Amino acid sequence: MSKGAARVLMPIIEQALAEDLGRTGDITSRALFDAHETARAAIISKSAGILSGAQVIKPLYSRVNRSLSVNVLLKNGVQLAPGRRICELSGSVRAILAGERIALNFLQHLSGVATAANTLACLISHTKARLLDTRKTTPLLRALEKEAVVHGGGLNHRFGLFDMVLIKDTHVKAAGGVGPAVRKAQAFVKKSGRKTKIEVETQSVGEFTEALSCRPHRIMLDNMSIADMAACVKLRVSSGVRVELEVSGNVTADTIANIAETGVDFISVGSITHSAPALDIHLVIE
Repeated sequence: MSKGAARVLMPIIEQALAEDLGRTGDITSRALFDAHETARAAIISKSAGILSGAQVIKPLYSRVNRSLSVNVLLKNGVQLAPGRRICELSGSVRAILAGERIALNFLQHLSGVATAANTLACLISHTKARLLDTRKTTPLLRALEKEAVVHGGGLNHRFGLFDMVLIKDTHVKAAGGVGPAVRKAQAFVKKSGRKTKIEVETQSVGEFTEALSCRPHRIMLDNMSIADMAACVKLRVSSGVRVELEVSGNVTADTIANIAETGVDFISVGSITHSAPALDIHLVIE
């Protein structure tokens, strides 16, 4: 588990439990089962995909009932198939059911993110391009979702607004153009004494050429045509400037391979976090 994910995990679990159990707890289970009644259960995948969220299971159930036996069978990043067991539980039936929905919500969502990332990462595996995530994440779940992207074979872009200078089109317009914006950022970083990377978004070959002359660490090719992306790659090669190229904007499973084959370094896709379908995972009492 990444340090960022570990830091936010317990507060998220606490909030999730408070949201689902309230002050009264699971009144259905209290009505049906005595406190001493026990059961065995398993969390099982019902579909194919990539596992993520396994790190949530033990801390969650430990918070519900420390006496519960929790055996997580698989590691994050493994390939799931229908019927594959992820975790086995034994102990208080009330405790198993109290944590069921929360455990499944995390597993289904995060495994969905990992699976979406893996689908696209596999489509460009024959090229040097790597899949990146974005900041288009669920509020407060960013660390877990970005970790899920890595489990699926992608890489993380900046975590937030604080760890990289990324000059977007709105910044460019307000700063008076690509060149002025990059130079202002470079002056700021130099004065700060930090080793902060600078990336600038460009929307045309002309803007790319202007950005290239300023030598930022990375240039984003936003919503460009395949032909314009290829032209930018050629310009980078002919210039001899060592700068990373990232593509962003309306990337789909149908287009990502063609984009990667232009020779760019990174392709960032917001949909792998903000629109990933949940993977079908369930808990069964045995």
